[in-house]
Amino acid sequence: MCSSDLTIMANKLRNTLERDEWEITLIDQYKTHYYQPGFLFIPFGIYNKYDVMKPKSDFFPAGVHVIYSKIDLIKPEQNKVILEGDTILNYDYLIVATGAQTKPEETPGLKEGLWQKEIFDFYTVEGAVALREFFRSWKGGKLVMNIAEIPYKCPVAPLEFVFLADAYFHEIGIRDKVDISYVTPLTGAFTKPLATKMLSGLLEQKNIKVIPEFYLEKVDNENKKIISYDGQEIPFDVLTIVPVNMGSDLIERSGMGDDLNFIPTDKYTLRSEKYENIFVLGDASNIPTSKAGAVVHFASDVLFENLMSAIEGRPIDRKSTRLNSSHTDISRMPSSA
Repeated sequence: MCSSDLTIMANKLRNTLERDEWEITLIDQYKTHYYQPGFLFIPFGIYNKYDVMKPKSDFFPAGVHVIYSKIDLIKPEQNKVILEGDTILNYDYLIVATGAQTKPEETPGLKEGLWQKEIFDFYTVEGAVALREFFRSWKGGKLVMNIAEIPYKCPVAPLEFVFLADAYFHEIGIRDKVDISYVTPLTGAFTKPLATKMLSGLLEQKNIKVIPEFYLEKVDNENKKIISYDGQEIPFDVLTIVPVNMGSDLIERSGMGDDLNFIPTDKYTLRSEKYENIFVLGDASNIPTSKAGAVVHFASDVLFENLMSAIEGRPIDRKSTRLNSSHTDISRMPSSA
């Protein structure tokens, strides 16, 4: 679960629903909140891991029943959530916000001998900290920033990473010894033509090479290369990567997801396409929007409006609740049950 998604909805609902009529239960596997956007700054010494950690209890509103537990299974046909240890919770309505997780094991070779030694992600606190330790003593070479697959959380983060890397290596005096490549499956630096044009010029100005339309097949640890499906090979001395992103294993176990474990969701209402009393928030859904925190901010208003309509027996107007493209056209990032 993503505490930010859950906190938004818990606050909205607790402030609206009558306490003597509705019990709101929030289930979260972890007690510590990690501010995921902050992971990006750890490799460069701007943050340390303690700067991105806070107790989740600081954010939950009073009057909400909080259970810290792993969820073993959701049984949507029976309106039940099964916790680890076989505790059963019944629900009238369920909001699923299980998010997206990185799955480096999906790419052959990625988690072999060089993982967190010369191959790193910065989408986990462990990966960001390991990369910080590596950069402390690195003297230069080929730095490759690779995006394994679309979609992924916070699409702008890899670009931010190479710009931060450029500034960091200038600051410590070894930029002339570092060759930075930005390797992406997109046709350019970003998803939108105007942004791509501007960013491409900025990347060129900073001597950061863009390699587009690279579809990662595997990582060759022995020869330190990433290899695409069409046979293209790119050597590296250090590889930073956005691994394959997928929905939660819980969604797969519960039979609720697509082939990437994202829940098929009505993009206008944020209601599950299959279950009328289940709504989906954040990266758990398959809606065609950016997986970014800003999207959740606007989507929470849509979900709240439609859930209240369902509770009060009012019809949901799919047109009036449609996610405005100016709100969602951003790029992909974090999420929970």
